[in-house]
Amino acid sequence: MSRLSFDTAEVLVYDPVSANRNATRAALYTIGFRRIETVGTIDAFVESVRRRPPDLALCEIQGSDAELCDTIQELRQGLAVYNPFIVVIVTAWEQSAALVARVLNSGADDLLLRPFSTTTLSTRIRNHVERRKAFVVTTDYVGPDRRKDSNRASKAQLFEPPNSLQMKALDRLTSEEATQRLDRELKEARDVMTSEKLRRDAFQLCVLWRLMQSKSSSSDAFRVDLAKLKEKTRAIARRCLETEIEKASALCDSILAAIDGIEAGVDRNTSMRLLGQSTFSLAETLSPDKSMAEHMQEVDATVALVKARMAQETVAI
Repeated sequence: MSRLSFDTAEVLVYDPVSANRNATRAALYTIGFRRIETVGTIDAFVESVRRRPPDLALCEIQGSDAELCDTIQELRQGLAVYNPFIVVIVTAWEQSAALVARVLNSGADDLLLRPFSTTTLSTRIRNHVERRKAFVVTTDYVGPDRRKDSNRASKAQLFEPPNSLQMKALDRLTSEEATQRLDRELKEARDVMTSEKLRRDAFQLCVLWRLMQSKSSSSDAFRVDLAKLKEKTRAIARRCLETEIEKASALCDSILAAIDGIEAGVDRNTSMRLLGQSTFSLAETLSPDKSMAEHMQEVDATVALVKARMAQETVAI
């Protein structure tokens, strides 16, 4: 077993209870960490991550599970932070199926039940240094790939997230060397994440448009889908600006114009047709390896599955 050195690794500990923050800090110090910052609020945690992303973050979930999980997934989306791939271990005093699901869906690397021993914490950290899971991007999730059936076919692209904790603890890089290597790997990982995210989000727009076609424009369900479509289009537009994909940015403007027309009650049929044309053109632009016919076929298949699931849920009720 290789010996790890944590002297230069930076850790951020979030816990609202000062006694628990101190206990976690002491355990980390015993393991070998020396650069440890502790905060008592989620706002302070977010500010610290934005100001100087750590190599490892330990976050207590008790009392703020929804807010913390949303914060972690926002971090993973990478829109407002330098390094969205820091190792994140969530700690909790109680374990339930619902809590475990929320943590896993947040994109955290691990969930550690309190009280934990220094040995247990050390083992978990070592796992993420030496055997960290590959990351996956889906419509609503960026984080470790946790699919149980590795043989199941999937179109999701996996990628190795940059691991600055590994660079310092295992590879023994200096802080300067780790920063230089992290810069290079972050660019590559962000390119993969952004292209996959844009591709999947554009596909989701097409699915939403198809679902809206069979709904009354005055129904709550139609308005909910329209709001989702608008929000996701704006998110795509922001990413397109960052990556300077001009054609995709223009198509986002067309989609938003069509949505404005629908919201204003201007010729629903014309606005819906423009919306459909623009969403599928955007999907084709962001996934140029597929033809328009292939995009339509995939969207129709997904819509059929969604409608079948909705029908089953209605019967169950």
